Amino acid sequence: MTSRTSHPRKDAPTTPARRHAGSHFLTTTSGQIMLGLAAAGLLWWICRLAIPAAAPPAPPPGRPSSLPASAATAPRFAPTASLSTAAPDTEAEGMVWIPGGEFSMGCADPRGIPYGGSNPMADARPIHRVSVAGFWMDATEVTNRQFAAFVAATNYVTIAEIPPRAEDFPGAPAENLVAGSIVFHPPDHPVSSLTNHLQWWRYVPGANWRHPSGPDSSIEGHEDDPVVHVAFPDAEAYASWAGKRLPTEAEWEFAARGGQAGNTYPWGNTFRPDGRWMANTWQGRFPAENTADDGFPGLAPVRQFPPNDYGLYDMSGNVWEWCADWYRPDTYQRQQAGDLPSRNPTGPDTSFDPQEPGVAKRVQRGGSFLCTDQYCSRYIVGTRGKAEISSGCNHIGFRCVKDAD
Repeated sequence: MTSRTSHPRKDAPTTPARRHAGSHFLTTTSGQIMLGLAAAGLLWWICRLAIPAAAPPAPPPGRPSSLPASAATAPRFAPTASLSTAAPDTEAEGMVWIPGGEFSMGCADPRGIPYGGSNPMADARPIHRVSVAGFWMDATEVTNRQFAAFVAATNYVTIAEIPPRAEDFPGAPAENLVAGSIVFHPPDHPVSSLTNHLQWWRYVPGANWRHPSGPDSSIEGHEDDPVVHVAFPDAEAYASWAGKRLPTEAEWEFAARGGQAGNTYPWGNTFRPDGRWMANTWQGRFPAENTADDGFPGLAPVRQFPPNDYGLYDMSGNVWEWCADWYRPDTYQRQQAGDLPSRNPTGPDTSFDPQEPGVAKRVQRGGSFLCTDQYCSRYIVGTRGKAEISSGCNHIGFRCVKDAD
């Protein structure tokens, strides 16, 4: 895919067009395979969604390799040093004050701990010291109600609502160039391997933020659910309209930790303290069996689980949340080496993912209701996600931050 433009309707107030970088869809093996599978083939690969393959290919010459063996040694988390506990005199509706400070950023290898999964999370090391200034953060993920207010005020059209262009997909049948998005669709039988994503992801024409499961679905009665099927430019557009911005990866993790140092989860080190569910994740055998023991077979309305010590809800599970940073697996190495700033870091200025070279990706954090230790244990607070910037899916959302006045 070379480019699509997210833009307001013709009768909307004029706003700057927002374009995303090319993703060279037709040059990827995934794209070639999926074009042969009709509509599902147009966008299936975008919902790899921060879930790495079991054995990523070696990067091309001159590209960063995976983290060195020394990065897998047991790290130490130093205490978090808050800058201030006092919020500014002015208040920000629906937001909580995050005092800022210095903390140990990253994640220890979670393999071997309960609910830790089988992924070493190598791109979340080395654990290193980072400082951030104080900021406001949305207490919850942006909801359907809030996003609907934005659309009503601006007539904004999300990427999922815009049909793919024929010039971006030469040779694709016209009937396949329809607007839509990726929807999780569990198979009706257990699967023997979790390496084939097509077993549970489908490209659904007509799926978008108003119709999360497809054209026959609705957000009526789900106004307090997190908005989903939002690509990175969509989230940026909302944040700009609201007078906010998307958080940096460092801000997001600092806030998620709630002032605590090195905890596995936003609430502590036990996945279910006293048997209580603390986040909306997957229970049962993924992807076919969902027992919904936490009370929610899919999305949960915001504020259904306890907040962390800063008063933030759903910093683990429910929906993935976009961050402002470009994704690279060596970001933490470069910060520790001094090649990238560790004070109010905004991440690298380019994206690179050795699993999909040439595909521009931004960081995502927090995991989703589909996370499980069988497949994706990114409900662990220091872990990192990634997604192609025009990706939309029914477990991708966001929240915003705002600088102090």
